[in-house]
Amino acid sequence: SVGDPPLRHCHVGHLLLLHLERCEGRRKKIKKRGQWNSNIEFFLVVAGNIVGLGNVWRFPYLCYRNGGGAFLVPYVVVVVTCGIPLFLLESAMGQYTQQASITCWEKLCPIAQGIGYTGIIMRVYNCMSYVIILAWALLYLCFSFYAKLPWASCGHTWNTETCEDFNALNKYNQTINTNSTSPATEFWERRVLAISGGIEELGSVRWEILLCAIAMWVICYFCIWKGVKSTGKVVYFTATFPYVMLLVLLIRGLTLPGALQGIVYYLKPDLTPLLDPQVWMEAVTQVIFSFGVGGGLLASLCSYNPYNNNCYRNCFWLCLLNAATSLVAGFAVFSVLGFMAHEYNVGIAEVAESGPGLAFIAYPQAVAMMPLPQLWAICFFIMIILLGLDSQVASKLIDLAPTVLRRPGRRELLLLVFSLFCFSISILMITEGGMYVLQVFDYYGMNASSKLFLSSLQCLTMGWIFGAERMCDAIEDMTGVRPSRFFSLCWRYLTPLVCTASFVGALANYKPLTFNRTYTYPVWVNVLGWIMMLSSSLAVPVLAVYLLCTGKGSLKQFICWSGL
Repeated sequence: SVGDPPLRHCHVGHLLLLHLERCEGRRKKIKKRGQWNSNIEFFLVVAGNIVGLGNVWRFPYLCYRNGGGAFLVPYVVVVVTCGIPLFLLESAMGQYTQQASITCWEKLCPIAQGIGYTGIIMRVYNCMSYVIILAWALLYLCFSFYAKLPWASCGHTWNTETCEDFNALNKYNQTINTNSTSPATEFWERRVLAISGGIEELGSVRWEILLCAIAMWVICYFCIWKGVKSTGKVVYFTATFPYVMLLVLLIRGLTLPGALQGIVYYLKPDLTPLLDPQVWMEAVTQVIFSFGVGGGLLASLCSYNPYNNNCYRNCFWLCLLNAATSLVAGFAVFSVLGFMAHEYNVGIAEVAESGPGLAFIAYPQAVAMMPLPQLWAICFFIMIILLGLDSQVASKLIDLAPTVLRRPGRRELLLLVFSLFCFSISILMITEGGMYVLQVFDYYGMNASSKLFLSSLQCLTMGWIFGAERMCDAIEDMTGVRPSRFFSLCWRYLTPLVCTASFVGALANYKPLTFNRTYTYPVWVNVLGWIMMLSSSLAVPVLAVYLLCTGKGSLKQFICWSGL
């Protein structure tokens, strides 16, 4: 009939309108990516992520061991040629693309997407072990409220016959037996860890550490479960309070007898070690780890900045803050170690430690010798916990499927699944043989060789394929300031050269893993360790070959996307 065509057109138009309304409804349900509320918020978030335990328990010991104040020479050289250029490069990549560490490569150099996945895998390994360290610190914090610190004396059920209270012996001018052990050492090894004879003897789960690990995962989850909204608020406390604690401990340390002796040992220059290539390699490794470069973390955090944020200026201030924190932490640590050496009437070398040995043996032992030991123990372990709280793995994964993962509740669910996965694996590190497992993850999972390989590859890709001058143009477009030509030279030549040389040196100096220089790991453990290390590094070539074989488009499109 005559009326049929208009009716048919009305029906089709109505269906089209309904379809458009549904699509609009779906778009409304997809949450916006979000941005930091202010530059201060961003500054605190990055500071909280890059300033960590390595600044407190690794840098001071490296200074002492590698020539004291003379170690600052290779450290500053590496900061200038590697640390700052890499920091600026990663920051600019995230802010320019407004994407996290994986998806930013799709817009910069699609064939190099494996670099982003490599960073993710390394961060997952790191999360599994890092939270266990925080669980130990939380357990020590709980013990710090006891009327008498349990690591301050012998006579407990976990102590052995070789345990000797060094403080009591010194008070009565008695000599210290060379075969004896301190109460702090036995508390750490026998009470907290109940450490077994090797990785083959995992033993039972340490329920106290398990409860502390659950508590730390819950805290970490709720700190970042809402993305930039929750993280941006939490950092006002978690990023600033450690500096308050560090200042308190520094002032207290400088007022102790023997503090000057410790500081002299910390900074007394000895130029001889500067001729050792190993010292320069350790400086490179320290800068790469402490500046948070080479893993994509900075790209993810900076991707939440407005496009016109001055990432060039922020780079210099954050790098300065990081280096200054390491230096000041050395004064706080070695003033206390000097006091400890003074009280025991021994040399600094007898009490100097790094890593967990400093945080859970040497420093607690020194605190036990001070007036009001509980107060200083509480301050120290609160600082350790807050320094390690931040984790940004989930933010890198959200951008992979924004239409799916940005819907209400999806971010929270993804983070919950990730937390449960990491927690389930980390239970192995909470057993009596857990310390051996944790060391494997630390030695191979976040291996210096992998970080150096990643940093070098990132510079070569951005410096030569995307283009160093093109990157400078992007930074100028965002900030209104063109970076110095020095950065272009670093991205093309200096930084890849330093990182590659250190990478080759690290592989050449590889030694099978040992524990306390007495326990040698079985061969199968080192094989598994190499598989862990290669699982991250091989993501780069494997994904590149996969994209070339299965993707559509020309080779030029895969190498460098032309949409930016």
